[in-house]
Amino acid sequence: MNTELPPVIAAFFRSTNTREFADFLLLFTDEAHVNDEANDYYGAQIAEWIDRATADAKPTADVTDITRGGDQFVVTAQVSGNFPGSPVQLRYYFTLKDCKIATLLIKQ
Repeated sequence: MNTELPPVIAAFFRSTNTREFADFLLLFTDEAHVNDEANDYYGAQIAEWIDRATADAKPTADVTDITRGGDQFVVTAQVSGNFPGSPVQLRYYFTLKDCKIATLLIKQ
């Protein structure tokens, strides 16, 4: 199992797990795109998404694996929190550009 995360992805999970989002948008490119639960978020909407997604559920992600293909990283994590079906295994598909997150797709 390889769990060495690029710094920006490690910062994403650290922010999500601690719910400290003051500099969260700095992890993303200006044109970033996030798709979570079949909903799309772009640019500044990403800050609103993470606040809403973590407010009640208070998820914590424990990374269990990472694979890399070029600029794309697939991170598997065991996610637990205050939501139905917890814990659940999720896959985070990150595409990086200039050491920032350009796209993020989250799937079960």
